[in-house]
Amino acid sequence: MLMLRKISKQYGYGITRVDALSDVHLYIERGEFVSIMGKSGSGKSTLMNIIGCLDRPTHGNYTIDDNDIYSYNDNDLAIIRNEKIGFIFQSFNLLPRITAFQNVELPLIYARIPRAERKRLAREALVRVGLEDRMHHRPNELSGGQKQRVATARALVNSPSIILADEPTGNLDSATTAEILKLFCELNDEGATIVCVTHEQEVAEYSKRIITLHDGTIVNDYSVTGSSRRWD
Repeated sequence: MLMLRKISKQYGYGITRVDALSDVHLYIERGEFVSIMGKSGSGKSTLMNIIGCLDRPTHGNYTIDDNDIYSYNDNDLAIIRNEKIGFIFQSFNLLPRITAFQNVELPLIYARIPRAERKRLAREALVRVGLEDRMHHRPNELSGGQKQRVATARALVNSPSIILADEPTGNLDSATTAEILKLFCELNDEGATIVCVTHEQEVAEYSKRIITLHDGTIVNDYSVTGSSRRWD
């Protein structure tokens, strides 16, 4: 489903050049739950940005469902991001002046979904993450865990086939972290492909496969036997 071949990403030139990624080969099948680990500066976020069509590699080829992503222009990439990919960030990236419901509704507005349909879908997404009683609250009226649930609902509302989560539990306590990861596992069981960047081994062990980066290269890639469904 996701195929990266000989991906390299460089910043700067000459003696100031930084190789964020170097000759990365990666295949992620439909329905996988993959964690990407590594120390700060290892290339995790750069790789996530390329997978999410937010950045282009300096060299290499990237395909989604056999479609060559980098033959697309910026407008095409925006459509891909809106239709195929849901993003979840550590900092939540919620608009502070509008309600949880309106934040979740935004991707549907960009997708030009009719008003009645987008209202229904936004409500269903918030119910799915257990926030039906907080949907008309603004972000400053929500806890960190509730904000992350809103961000997750926003990522889900377009029914994307791929969910990309960048340190999604970094600002959460352990109990809320477990709740969010349980939700990720449920979404994965329903068929969503999930790619999660994390520096926490305990978080990565909820996934089915762990990839470790070091200095822009993949140094480890292995399946998690009986991944940690800790609420069982």
